[in-house]
Amino acid sequence: MTASFHPTRHAGNLRVNLLRRHPVAIALVLLLLATAIHPLSPLVDAVTGSVPGDADLDRPILYVMFAPLSNTLDALTFFSMARAEWALAVWVLLLAAWGALRASSESLSKRRVVAGALLGPAVVLVLAIAAVLLPRPVPRLTTADDAGTVIDYHAHTSASHDGRPGWTLAKLADWHARQGFEATYVTDHNVVYDGSLAPPGMSISLLPGVEWSVYRQHVVAIGPVEPLPRDSFGGSTERMVRIFAAIERQGGLSMASLPEYWRNHWDDLGAFVMAGVDGFEIVNCAPKALAFPSQLRREVLTLAGSHDLLVVGASDNHGWGQVTCVWNVSRPGAQGFHTNRVFARPLALLQGDWLPWTAPVTQPWFMLRSLTWSERASWLTWVVIILLYRALPRREGQSAGFGILARSIWRRPRKSACS
Repeated sequence: MTASFHPTRHAGNLRVNLLRRHPVAIALVLLLLATAIHPLSPLVDAVTGSVPGDADLDRPILYVMFAPLSNTLDALTFFSMARAEWALAVWVLLLAAWGALRASSESLSKRRVVAGALLGPAVVLVLAIAAVLLPRPVPRLTTADDAGTVIDYHAHTSASHDGRPGWTLAKLADWHARQGFEATYVTDHNVVYDGSLAPPGMSISLLPGVEWSVYRQHVVAIGPVEPLPRDSFGGSTERMVRIFAAIERQGGLSMASLPEYWRNHWDDLGAFVMAGVDGFEIVNCAPKALAFPSQLRREVLTLAGSHDLLVVGASDNHGWGQVTCVWNVSRPGAQGFHTNRVFARPLALLQGDWLPWTAPVTQPWFMLRSLTWSERASWLTWVVIILLYRALPRREGQSAGFGILARSIWRRPRKSACS
C-alpha cells in the first residue's frame, strides 16, 4: 500500500507543532504585530508633549540589525529605581520557576534541574550588567534647528564621589558626541569645573559648571561659577535658597535638580522662585529621578512658564549606562522659558506614571510600542530565523547548524511509501 504526501495536512501539522513547541516565539510575533497598531513616537517634546517635526533619532545600522538586544538594553537603562526592582525580582522568579519546571518535565538529573532554574536569572543578570557597561551602538539626535546647540546641562566625571572610576573628561565627551550632543556642562558634585582642563581635540565643547549639595537639595550651577562655602546654605530651606543669589552674583545660572526638589522641597518651589532660581530640571535620566510623575512635571512647567524660567533635561551621566534619555536644543547661557527645547524618549517619561509592580509587564509592552518599523522588522526577522532553525527536523547524527536550515528550506518533500 502506498501513502501519498498531502501538503495541506503537512502544513496543518507544522502549524500545530509550532504552536505547541514554540509558544513564546509565536506570542512575541503576535505582540510585535499588536503593538504596531498604536505605536509610541521614538521622541517627544517634554515641554509640549507633542512629537517634534524637526528632530529625530538616527540609529546606526548595527543598532537596527541587532534591534532585539539594542532595544532591550535601552529599556533596562530607562527603568526608574522602584520599577527596576519589581521587574528584575519578578522576571528572575518566573524564569527560575519556568526553567526548573521544563527540566523536571524532561526527567533530568537534579543538577540539570538546578542548572535550568539558574539559566534564566543568569541571562537577566548579564543583560542588566550589559546595559550599564557594554559599549554598543546608540541612537543619535538629529535636528533641523541650525541655530540651536544640542546640549546636556548636567553630567559627571570620576571627580564626583559616585562617578565611574576612570570616567575622564575625554570619555564623557565621547559618550555625548556619539549621541549627537555638541556641548555639555561638566557638573561634578561640589567640584568646580572651569573649562581649563579640557583635553585637546575634543569633539564637543565642555562647559564650566558644578553641582552643589546643600540642604536636602542639589543645585546645578553653570557658567562662570566659583567655589562656595556650602556650610552657609545648610540646616534649613530658608538658608539653602540663598545659594541661588550667590550663584547669580558670580555670573552663573542656577537650576534645581531632580529628584531632590520633587522629593524634599515640593511645597517650597515658590520660595525657590522668590530666591532667584533660574530654572528647573524637568527630565533627569537617573533611576531615582525617572519616577517623576507627568502631572507634577506639568505643574513645574506652569510655574516656570509664568516666571520665564529655564526648563532643561539632564542625562545626569556618571559613566554608568551607554544611552541618554533626553537631549536639549538650546543656546549655551541662554535664559528664559522659551530658550530651550527638551526632547526625551517616551519610555523614560512613562516611568513616573505607572505603578512599580506593573513594570514586569508594562516595560516590555511600552518598549515594543516604541519600536520603529525598521526595528520591528529586525525583531521579526530574528524571531523567524530562530524559530525555523529550532523547528525544522534534523536527521539522526547530524549536527545543528545553519547549513541544515538552508538545506531543509530548499529540499522538496519526498513521497514516502510503506508496505
